Amino acid sequence: MHTLARSPLAVVEYGPDLAITEWNESAARLLGVPRQEAVGRPIAELLPTPEDEGVWRRLLDEDSGERRLRHTRSDGSHVACAWAHHRVLDARGAPAGVLCIGRDVTSEVAASRRMVEQQAILRALVDNLKIIVWASDGRGVFTYLDGKGLSGTGVKPGQFVGRSVFDVYKEHETAGLRRALRGEQLHIVSEANGKPLENWFVPIEDERGEVAAVVGITLDLTESRRAELELRDRLALIERQQQVIRQLSTPILQVWNGVLALPMIGVVDSARTADVMDSLLQAVVRTQARFALLDLTGVEAVDTKTASYLVDLVRAIRLLGAEGIITGIRPSVAQTVVSLGLDLAEITTLSDLQAGLKHCIGRMVGEERARGGRPLRAR
Repeated sequence: MHTLARSPLAVVEYGPDLAITEWNESAARLLGVPRQEAVGRPIAELLPTPEDEGVWRRLLDEDSGERRLRHTRSDGSHVACAWAHHRVLDARGAPAGVLCIGRDVTSEVAASRRMVEQQAILRALVDNLKIIVWASDGRGVFTYLDGKGLSGTGVKPGQFVGRSVFDVYKEHETAGLRRALRGEQLHIVSEANGKPLENWFVPIEDERGEVAAVVGITLDLTESRRAELELRDRLALIERQQQVIRQLSTPILQVWNGVLALPMIGVVDSARTADVMDSLLQAVVRTQARFALLDLTGVEAVDTKTASYLVDLVRAIRLLGAEGIITGIRPSVAQTVVSLGLDLAEITTLSDLQAGLKHCIGRMVGEERARGGRPLRAR
């Protein structure tokens, strides 16, 4: 017993009455109770075991074995111990006590718990996500293969375990694994059997820094690519529809030879005005128009920036050699223009589109007569 007292392992002995008879220094360090305070006290008091309150009494009837128990130290912390117990008999063969030799397995228990948790997480991933999770050893031999992504591939979970990846797949399909076995972590998008695949290769190194294994994740991108293409088609359709709507909402009409009219309806914001400016200026150049009528009869209101754009549009038309005329300004729009202090002295404004068209025709007729030509006729 003297040798056990100096053992690096915790040594605890108790008698038939469950009182401590031996408690070495290792036990004192491990459990936080000095020997002089431990000897003579009930073991259930010093080493409470919430998992199994009667375990110490039952050990009196067992020859030997091992139990893993969790104890609360005197400072309130917890420690997990693996106790190898041996029943001590007296001269008549009756139980005289139990000798327990224990070691701290707190880190082992925690690691085991983490392992169980990680396995549960992995199981949840491979069972619910359409991925393929695989692993190989340092020679490229499959050690794991599973995942919901295997469905529809003709490959069963674990089917290739024990076989070399290089025997199962073609050389160009194993380029990523070869690089990973050399220590390179990779993320590759490729194609196999006509399917787009996203692959991750993660090398796992041993204590010597050498690649001992490679963990891989493969994601089939077929469905996401299909969804991406469908989304692009829908966006393109929406863009085309918006373009048609913009064209319908701001039609540029040639109402007379050399006269363009742009009736604007609804809400006119800065973005719409920018589109109108580009389209109208191109139409003026294309048709060599003399006049461009901006009819605002159907516009209830404009913001301050838009009002400024409309004035700039008329000035841009003038730079192209044509005259811009604004017709049908409503009171609310007029108030916005006045509040901005915009100078409309050089811009012709008329009450409605009819007045604007009459103005343009009158101007052109007058110019023709001044040149001695024939009066203008509509095309």
